[in-house]
Amino acid sequence: MIISFTNQKGGVGKTTSAVNIAATIASLDKKVLLVDFDPQGNASTGVGFIDRSGMKSTYDVITNDLSVDEAIQHTEFKNLDLVPSTIDLAGAELEIADLESRERILKRALTAVNDKYDYIFIDCPPTLGLLTINALVASEGLIIPVQCEFYALEGLVQLTNTVESIKTYHNPNLKTVGILVTMFNSRLNITQSIMNELRSYYGNLLFKTNIVRNVRLAEAPSYGTPILYLDKFSKGAQNYMAVAKEVIARTEKPF
Repeated sequence: MIISFTNQKGGVGKTTSAVNIAATIASLDKKVLLVDFDPQGNASTGVGFIDRSGMKSTYDVITNDLSVDEAIQHTEFKNLDLVPSTIDLAGAELEIADLESRERILKRALTAVNDKYDYIFIDCPPTLGLLTINALVASEGLIIPVQCEFYALEGLVQLTNTVESIKTYHNPNLKTVGILVTMFNSRLNITQSIMNELRSYYGNLLFKTNIVRNVRLAEAPSYGTPILYLDKFSKGAQNYMAVAKEVIARTEKPF
């Protein structure tokens, strides 16, 4: 199953969630491919690929008709592979803008490897541009990380409108797997108010587990390691394990 992590608002824990859910599900005996589709390349760094100079990447897949197989890197983590990103991807939208069926380039590319993996997770850039549209057209599911703050609802409305447009014109089978609340801090007075609003608008789309603010989780990217492999007893690792199991439960039945 192909699932995109997306939110046009940066700093919401999107890449952190993509990396850690991918690695955690892979640890549960699922074969997982993580596709770094963000020019910043933070998902690649998060699984240990800090120096990516000379590597084939998502840029080559999108602009040079490189097969995904040729760009796949095996990580040191159980059952987890990566298609890395480089800064070259930042120019890809302009390069493919005039191509026919430009919204379906990634979908066509992933078709060749879809049967080799239980899950393909795409980490989207924090925009609603052509790269993100490619990811949503290629995907069967969508996970939306949102920071537990006032502006979360505003951003969700904009994203929901984009998703509905994608479903209407390009991908009627796209479903929202869930909305994941990140950077949760129960000690803040506004937190409960925001959670009530989210539950009111989105109900069962919210994952049952929130990702709490956690020092070890914040440190993990600097080690190039998902939190599960840095400190499996940390609150962050426990949160992502619970969410990973819920992702499996939600996607292994029709939704």
